[in-house]
Amino acid sequence: MTGNREQLIAEIAREVVARLQGQTQAAAPAKAAAATGDGVFATVDEAVKAAAEAQKRIAALSLADRGRIVTIIKRMCAENSPEWARIELEETGLGRLDHKIEKLKNVRNVLGVEALRSDVRSDTTGLLVIERAPWGVIGMVLPATHSVPTLASNAINVISAGNTAVFSPHPAGAKVAAVALRAFNREIQRELGIPNSMTTVANASIRSAEEVFHHPGVALICVTGGPAVVRAAAKSGKRVIAAGPGNPPVVVDETADLDNAAKSIMIGAAFDNNLLCIAEKEVFVVASVFDAFISAMKRAGAYELNVAAIDRLTQAAFTFEGEGKGCGQAHVRKELIGKDVSVLTAAAGVRAPAGTELLFGQTAEDHPFVQEEQMMPFVPIVRVPDVDAGIAAALRAEHNYRHTALMHTRNVRNMTKMAKAMNTTLFVINAPCGAALGAEAPSYLSFSIATPTGEGVTTPLTFTRERQITIGGGDLRFI
Repeated sequence: MTGNREQLIAEIAREVVARLQGQTQAAAPAKAAAATGDGVFATVDEAVKAAAEAQKRIAALSLADRGRIVTIIKRMCAENSPEWARIELEETGLGRLDHKIEKLKNVRNVLGVEALRSDVRSDTTGLLVIERAPWGVIGMVLPATHSVPTLASNAINVISAGNTAVFSPHPAGAKVAAVALRAFNREIQRELGIPNSMTTVANASIRSAEEVFHHPGVALICVTGGPAVVRAAAKSGKRVIAAGPGNPPVVVDETADLDNAAKSIMIGAAFDNNLLCIAEKEVFVVASVFDAFISAMKRAGAYELNVAAIDRLTQAAFTFEGEGKGCGQAHVRKELIGKDVSVLTAAAGVRAPAGTELLFGQTAEDHPFVQEEQMMPFVPIVRVPDVDAGIAAALRAEHNYRHTALMHTRNVRNMTKMAKAMNTTLFVINAPCGAALGAEAPSYLSFSIATPTGEGVTTPLTFTRERQITIGGGDLRFI
């Protein structure tokens, strides 16, 4: 137990440093955001106080006027998507330009004021109205993987509910976050006369994030990031809405449409070089259809790595604690996260056809690419004896994050069995992972999926307090 505790402490320390101090290759450009104005402030205290003043005015707006703010944010994401995507890719070095543009355009699918509702009940004793009230100023941590999409999505949610937000961007994505935040604030002030409806600090750091967590003017915290950042926010003593990590497994059973399964995995795992927390990370395939599924993956356009190439890629993608090469606890190297296939094939010592978007290969269940959330366009494929073994392996690989799981099957009993076993926030059947967030499906989008704290895909209702208004007197009965 002592060794496990020391390992956990070391893991937390590494992640806090990496996420909040931004010790990545892309962290340096954040200093370019040091200028203040249009919602960007020199100190956390100034940012919180400005947001608090704006919140009073936003809370007093009609839902129609809050809806105007939502329209502004969605419109500006679409109009500025090529430029903001370019800035984000240059700053972070993560993902693909075309998919970053698509993510910004998809902000149109985030729920706004239409998600809000009031409930009314009356009987012979009187009338009860249940309203959704705002919290006030919300502190929000942004990831480097989707800096502006998360900012815009969360801003729509909190402003629709009558709140304002102080954003703490990851230092590796702070420059583009400030660019977008300033633009949103200028347009909102121009159309509605309200400045600072969202704020941030000029220089993102671990200290400024901690100040946001503990500032008395911040009523609620929303964190989109890894487990260490979630734990740091929890120490504030305030309510935390936590969008934590995931390692989504896929199970393919003997009844699946294999070409659809392969195409779906290709679409989901290749999107933005597998940066999405909902993306297909590892696939467990029933033995009776394993070889046929491998052929289907090739037909879908994925490129298979052999055992030697996978070994070389593994050594490039992970560091290991313990004795011997490739032994001990694996840790993902930041250098390959979100990189293009060409970078991975160079590390693997192979050459894939031009235009290849996804790599795959056969591994054992205990392989680091299976057990770690690696966020690279490579998917490990694991052979399992039957669907029950596949579900059990998926449960182990998901690590009880309860984030996302996927299945390809025509067997209702199997999909029900897996849904109950995984108990994840999102469960996708016979479709790419994006279906969970509105991609050609009836779902809705948010870039903060609160799995550790259980709120699920966030909406404006997530950022409200329930308020009951009771009026006594039988003469008030309306039904």
